[in-house]
Amino acid sequence: MSAEDLEKYETEMELKLYREYRDVVGLFKYVIETERRFYLTNAYEMQVHSVQGEVFFEISMADAWVWDMYRPARFVKQVRVLTFKDVNIEELNKSDLELPGESGFDR
Repeated sequence: MSAEDLEKYETEMELKLYREYRDVVGLFKYVIETERRFYLTNAYEMQVHSVQGEVFFEISMADAWVWDMYRPARFVKQVRVLTFKDVNIEELNKSDLELPGESGFDR
């Protein structure tokens, strides 16, 4: 496989992932972003832990969707994330869900 073939494959996978995201985002209430992954979920629990002066976060989610183009199944029943990095949690507004493809761009 050439570098060009690999790049084309990755571009196609990213487009497929974006289309899947566009189709499912309306089913979820929260976006959770960690340094490694991007999740959609309707419920989460986050705990902040401190051990010997080090702070880390534990996030638990049920029935989540994960943005990962290399994962064969993106819907997951249970997710538990431990991270020392920042965690960004946003509540989606239904009005925020209009994506560029919905305003006349090619789907």
